[in-house]
Amino acid sequence: MMEKYDSNHNPETARRRLEIMTEAAHLLNSTIEYEELLKNVLKLVTRAVDAEAALVYRYNRAEEELRVRFYSGDQEPTVMSIKLDQGFVGWVAKNNQPVLTNDPMVDSRYNPEITDEQGVEFHSLICYPLMLRGEFFGVIEAINKTTGQFDQTDLETFDLLSDQIAVAIHNAFLYRNARSLALQRTTLYEVSKQLSHSLTLDEVLHNILTALKKVVDFTAGSVYLIDDKSGAVDTITSVGYDSAVKADLHLKIGEGIVGDVARTGEAQVVPDTSKDDRYITARHETRSEIVVPILSDGKMIGALNLEHDYLDAFSGEDQEILSAFASQAAISIERARMHKFMLDQKKMDEQLSIARAIQNTFLPNTVPSLRNFDLWGANIPSGEVGGDYYDFIQIVENQVGIAIADVSGKGIPASLIMASFRASLIAEIRNNYAIRTICRKVNNLLCESLEPENFVTAIYGVLDAKNAIFTFSNCGHNPGLILRADNSVEELGEGGIILGIRPDSKYEERPIYFNDGDILCLFTDGVTEAENAREEQYETDRLIETITRYRHLSAAEIGAKIIESVRAFSHSGIFMDDLTLIILKRPAASA
Repeated sequence: MMEKYDSNHNPETARRRLEIMTEAAHLLNSTIEYEELLKNVLKLVTRAVDAEAALVYRYNRAEEELRVRFYSGDQEPTVMSIKLDQGFVGWVAKNNQPVLTNDPMVDSRYNPEITDEQGVEFHSLICYPLMLRGEFFGVIEAINKTTGQFDQTDLETFDLLSDQIAVAIHNAFLYRNARSLALQRTTLYEVSKQLSHSLTLDEVLHNILTALKKVVDFTAGSVYLIDDKSGAVDTITSVGYDSAVKADLHLKIGEGIVGDVARTGEAQVVPDTSKDDRYITARHETRSEIVVPILSDGKMIGALNLEHDYLDAFSGEDQEILSAFASQAAISIERARMHKFMLDQKKMDEQLSIARAIQNTFLPNTVPSLRNFDLWGANIPSGEVGGDYYDFIQIVENQVGIAIADVSGKGIPASLIMASFRASLIAEIRNNYAIRTICRKVNNLLCESLEPENFVTAIYGVLDAKNAIFTFSNCGHNPGLILRADNSVEELGEGGIILGIRPDSKYEERPIYFNDGDILCLFTDGVTEAENAREEQYETDRLIETITRYRHLSAAEIGAKIIESVRAFSHSGIFMDDLTLIILKRPAASA
């Protein structure tokens, strides 16, 4: 049990005690605000015993540490914490007995690390336990008597004040916690309402940091999200950082305190960042940090990070509050991400619709009627808009231009390249140039307008139906096939390189002669590169086999059989790329 001290008091001592008790009654009952009350307690202690500085330690049972408020003269109190059994205060906490010494530095309980943090040279001190309903509550300490040495009278003064101080601090602490809890609930409710109307990610995260400021004191804060593809942990929104630093607030999982939380999924409270090697300096003023994970259905999606200019500024209670906000943040982040995905998907669908419309305007509406020839063409789109193109271009009577092409890429960019190719091709055809010249000029025009990674493969030829001659040039495209009546096969590979990559390239042209029963097939890679479940490709041999099997049919029927065969071969019957076909058949004489 703690001893009670008493001594014979002269009238002057009694008068002084009365003044102290009167001042104590005034200061301890003047406010219920926790921070203001602690300031008053510290001022009261220094005045009551003529001390240079004073400290109040409140015992945090959950974290088994003593939270310290330090006051010296007219400066603002600062916050620190120490573990039990450290120095004089730890001894008092363990033994529930006061300590009075006027030569503390020779005492075995003296701890220079604590005094260094406080920045005061110890000459004398009193440490006195605070008890509340028989249980240890904290410690009050006075440092360095300004008018001599501490004595029994000063110890008795502490004895008179300790119970009042303990009750006042406890009541203010309960009031602060009750108000803080109410504020937390109100703030979380308000945040929930605000975020239910916030659909953009930046707005969601900015609102979370703004609301957090109402319930947790911090100097700078940021919200980090994990990029699953790159493994980066990037800040999405932040406050309190220099604008020049904001662009560099990105880490890899495992880097820094934030990266470590992203790796482990465990919250981190760092009381002194200067003593933690993981801290990456984003602010030179930062002294303490707290980071909690943001989890969605158990999956780590980010981290909520707060920093403060004071040492040991964050407590376990702050961690609980921050974790509650992180849970709310996770719901809002996922909702905002889903909203963005839906908007992006809608935009993509609109782009694909536009691209498909553009592509459809380039495809022929009708097939030219040619004497002694059966002509057919089709484009079967995949789920995405590709860059396939085919066309029948009337030149003069009995002559028709036949083109098939495949543009690199997909979507609107591919459609625009296709438009450029088609316009260039038709313009040069109208100038009545030879086929090899048309290909050369179209190539030069594309080289001027396309980016280096874009290109076009194509076959362009002219069918002279009267003389049964097809003259063509292959510009890096899949070789066309001509199946002779005797079932021999020739490839149409002559021409030159793909279009749009090397200016002034030269192209050859070659005529082929049609006999009765011959069939020409032009196609894009969507036919021969179609894959089955085993990732095997349809390839040219299967195409030749299908044409041979159904060569007795019309051009349109042969084309339909090819499409049917490719669809049956493909995995789940889905075309992963556009499929484009042209069939040109010269029926047998008896047909």
